Amino acid sequence: MTFFDPYLERLSSASFAEAIRSGATLFPWLEAVHVLAITFVVGTIAIVDLRLLGYRAHRKSARRLIVELLPYTWAAFVLAVIAGVLLFSSNALSYAHNAQFQAKLALIALAGINMAVFHLTAYRRIADWDEMHPPPLRARIAGATSLGLWISVIFLGRWVGFTLS
Repeated sequence: MTFFDPYLERLSSASFAEAIRSGATLFPWLEAVHVLAITFVVGTIAIVDLRLLGYRAHRKSARRLIVELLPYTWAAFVLAVIAGVLLFSSNALSYAHNAQFQAKLALIALAGINMAVFHLTAYRRIADWDEMHPPPLRARIAGATSLGLWISVIFLGRWVGFTLS
């Protein structure tokens, strides 16, 4: 039992959480929205990451890809978080104590840190390397790290469903 358990139990007993848990269709619909949104998040991130790794993307510069895709990535991420929080609420205590779920959240945080480090370092000098193939090592490391983290997030997200007690 942790400090947060009473709050998690209260969340799970909320009427909307009960409706998600006990209804025949609400959980699957939310899960579908969550999976589709994550697919869009990872897909748009993968396009940028592959460009950072040196793969050309319709002759677009790295900066242009980032600027064009980032708003869609963030919109899909917000949708995935909303659907994910609603799914979490349906069984908050079990999710919170699930090692795979905890690891998934940790990797999402690491992906955010990786993105912040990229934007504070290599991206600040993008004018110097925007058209380079391959991009500089820092950009390639950020892209490879991001790709690996997001693939792991997907893997752990699927694993959560098989390990809940």
